Amino acid sequence: MMLSTMHTTSWSYDAAFVRNIGLITPDEQQRLRRSRIAIVGLGGVGGVHAVTLARLGVGSFTIADPDLFEVANTNRQYGARQSTMGQYKAEVMAEVLRDINPEADVRVMRDPISAENAEEFLKDADLFVDGIDAFEIDVRRLLFRLAAQHGRYAITAGPIGFGTAWLVFAPGGMSFDRYFDFSDPMQLEDKFAAFAVGLFPRAVHREYMSIKSVNFAARTGPSSSLGCQLASGVLVAEALKVLLGRGSIRAAPYYQQFDAYLGRFVRGRLLSGNRHPMQRLKRWALARQIRAAMRG
Repeated sequence: MMLSTMHTTSWSYDAAFVRNIGLITPDEQQRLRRSRIAIVGLGGVGGVHAVTLARLGVGSFTIADPDLFEVANTNRQYGARQSTMGQYKAEVMAEVLRDINPEADVRVMRDPISAENAEEFLKDADLFVDGIDAFEIDVRRLLFRLAAQHGRYAITAGPIGFGTAWLVFAPGGMSFDRYFDFSDPMQLEDKFAAFAVGLFPRAVHREYMSIKSVNFAARTGPSSSLGCQLASGVLVAEALKVLLGRGSIRAAPYYQQFDAYLGRFVRGRLLSGNRHPMQRLKRWALARQIRAAMRG
């Protein structure tokens, strides 16, 4: 005869996050409880960012994503399940966050972020976290600029192959546009090339990943849950330092990359960002490849 080991316990914030103590202090845990994170994009990385921050005990979120879950999201997106196909990503992830922490204050935005609602999205946020699709450059530029204007840190971490790269932008530090060398008149392929080369200055993933697998016209490319999980791990570590005001933060023009498949960690500093001659050459080469692929 099997005896049931199931039992119910009443939920409390302190009990739910007690195992964080020892890595952070009780006072720091309460600071996280009072923090609000703004996350735009709840797909491959954004959904995992949200869950990792929620399990750390962050108490408030503003999340935004206009898209619905589809089958092709299954390999990497936290909220993509058979039961959630066709549902709004933001609504699904809001329920996930509340299921982790019933006290969580979650504001949900289903409209695309634009100049009309960006201020509302960032309202009261202590930190901006970028989970935007890699091909959507202009909304990134808008939000990183506004975060800096409001004196807030902003972090981006992208999965690439079986690894990740991340950048922290500090208020008063090198701006997002300056680091990537963005300007309004640039063509989309030039913006994407600048973003990719700036986020991954050392393209270690090229040892096993082919650029031919990226469909620029359809805005799709290879991805892995492994890369998304790594991206969230490093991003939340940086977020923890920002929110608690402890630890060394290497903000842009510093960049950091880690490829778990190759076991390779790279850290560097691009004093002139993407304006460095070698970066310019890589941008030109990648943009040329993109144009050739789109013509083909």
